[in-house]
Amino acid sequence: MATKKIKIQTLTDMKDKYIGKIGSNERDRYEHELRMDVLGKMIKAARQERNLTQEQLGKLVGVQKAQISKLESSANSATIATVLKVFKALKAEIHFNVKLEDHFVELT
Repeated sequence: MATKKIKIQTLTDMKDKYIGKIGSNERDRYEHELRMDVLGKMIKAARQERNLTQEQLGKLVGVQKAQISKLESSANSATIATVLKVFKALKAEIHFNVKLEDHFVELT
């Protein structure tokens, strides 16, 4: 009986094939949306950790409940200022890293 070999591909190989190579517009858009999705999930988790409803968090930030819902489902349309206000209202720290080629930019 002959055995069939299964070709195994890495996640990176699959993304390259179906989304686009690193540096392509399609891949950059995908990676950006993925990061925004993670940010939305972090906002939701922090809100729930603080036992706040979306409405309560919205009042603390000065936005409607719908805005908080949008942020949690996908932070794509959020400005940095809004994200910072949300984390400040949650009494949570958020850290941004900027990487230039092979090193991170540090503020002094």
